[in-house]
Order: sequence, then C-alpha cells, then structure tokens
Amino acid sequence: MMRIGYTLMTEQAGPKDLIRYAVRAEQAGFDFEVMSDHYSPWLTEQGHAPYAWSVLGAIAHATGSVDLMTYVTCPSIRYHPVVIAQKAATMQILADGRFTLGLGTGECLNEHVVGDGWPSIDARMDMLEEAVAIIRALHSGDLVSWKGEYFDVQSARIWDLPEIPVPLAIAMSGDKSVERFGPMADDLIGVAPDSRLVHQWKHVHGRAFGLPPARKAVGQIPISWDDDRDVAVARAHQQFRWFGLGWPVNSELPTPAGFAAASQFVRKEDVAENIPCGPDLDAIVEAVKAYKDAGFTDVALIQIGGDTQDRFFDEAAKPLLEALHVELG
Repeated sequence: MMRIGYTLMTEQAGPKDLIRYAVRAEQAGFDFEVMSDHYSPWLTEQGHAPYAWSVLGAIAHATGSVDLMTYVTCPSIRYHPVVIAQKAATMQILADGRFTLGLGTGECLNEHVVGDGWPSIDARMDMLEEAVAIIRALHSGDLVSWKGEYFDVQSARIWDLPEIPVPLAIAMSGDKSVERFGPMADDLIGVAPDSRLVHQWKHVHGRAFGLPPARKAVGQIPISWDDDRDVAVARAHQQFRWFGLGWPVNSELPTPAGFAAASQFVRKEDVAENIPCGPDLDAIVEAVKAYKDAGFTDVALIQIGGDTQDRFFDEAAKPLLEALHVELG
C-alpha cells in the first residue's frame, strides 16, 4: 500500500499552528508527516519560517504513531554536520524511532544568511557527501575526528544515541546525483514522478554502506483544495507560482523578492495546469497515482495556504485519504 503523508510547511504557518496541524494530520489518518527546514519563505505572501527542529521536538511529543521527517535539511552551510547528527539522534529518541533525516544540497534562499556565500552545485554535492559520511560516523557512537576538504571535526561523539538508528533519506534528481548518493541513502527523495530515477536508485542503493534492500522512495506534490476552484487557483498562484520555475532556478535565488521577480509573469492558468486546484478529489488522486506508477512508495501532500488547513482537515482530508487508498491500494 502506498503511504500518504502530510506536509508541515514551515513557510506558511507559525510554530504553534504547525504542532496543531501535526496532531490533526495524525488523527485524520496520514501515514507520515514531513517538515520543511527553511530560514525564509519562498514568497512574502507565505509569511512564515519558524525553526523546524524546535517544532519537530514538540510534535514528537504531541503525536504518538505518525512517522516524522525533514524534507529537507541542508547539513553543510547553515548547519555543521556534527550539529545535524546530534539533532537527528535526539529527535529519534523523542519520536521513539519514528524519525527520518531527509537531506539535500539546499537552496541559496536559506543557506546564504550565514554569510559564507553560495557554492556551485558541484561543490554543494561534494559538501553533502562529506556531511553524510560524518553523520553516519557519529551515529555509530564512536569518537570522531575528521579533516576533510570542507569540514573539520575534533573529538566529537553523540552521547545520546537512539536504539533505532536514524534512517537517512537523500534528495536526488538525475543520473549524477543518484550514482553519487544512492549508495549512501536509506531512502530516496524525489521531486518528480520519474520512474527512471527510482529504478536507478534501487540499482545503486547500498553499494557503499552495505545498507539493507531499498526501502522508501518519497515524493511530494502541492495541492490547493477548496470548494471554490477559482479561489483555489488564485491562492495557488499567490503563494506557489514559484513552484514551476524549476530546481535550477529555485535553488539559486537568495530572497523572497527574487522569487517574486522571477515569477511575476507566471499566470494563474499556468499554475492550475501543474497543481490540482479546487474540490475535485479525483484530480488529486491522479496526480498522486503518477508517483505510484513511477515506483514511489510514499507521497506527501502540501495543502497550499496556511489559513486553509483546518477546513482541509474538516472537509477534505478523510474522504481524500479514502479515495487514495481505494485507487492506489
């Protein structure tokens, strides 16, 4: 059975609301919850960016069974990998084994704030590879010292390790990244329903670390549910018109103002072509089905609009999950 998740989108809700939505999502029957790890929203209209790790710790105590995951954390610029290793271990203890650490090369939007510049994509991939190696070493419980190209570690050890090791999921998007990070990842994170990506990841998975058979391939799609389609389209355009710019653009712009400028000519109809909008649950099911057909095991939904979450839970979440389970098995 395909697992359906809910996205705790830090860019569109404050910390207390995110905790409340996490509880509601668990009660509605979502299988897992993913949380973005942002310093800034994509657009000022979204209006939020609380510290994800504080909120996740509270959610671990407020929920009891739903899986939790960062989607995704960059462990190489704003955070040092030794800090990520410690945070992830603590989260796994608080969550009683329900936590997965999702990692990626990051976006300039969130990482440039510490003043260390924004490296090329090749350098960012090098940094991510080194960071993953450090995190895995520290999660072994050993005393770790490391002198690498990008990171120094001096006599570091994680003193509170969870009984259940923290799975590492890594965002990958093409041949180059899969060949490099597939052998290092417990789980795959993908942003498009690409069957070739999933097939290639399963082929290379576990080569470097002797990991168990490939587990999860986790995707994510935005939706704009509303009983009024025009309202849903307008909201998706206002808050998510940046989505269609593509990863090469979205990873490079440094500010919400930059995203506003880059997306100023995106039309409402352009957004509606790429994001299911309105009351039609079948359209959402079809969008999710594309991921199952591509071999993904998990898909997290983003309900667009911080002020729409309660109505979504009240009116749409349960019938949508029922429809997804009937169609996807």
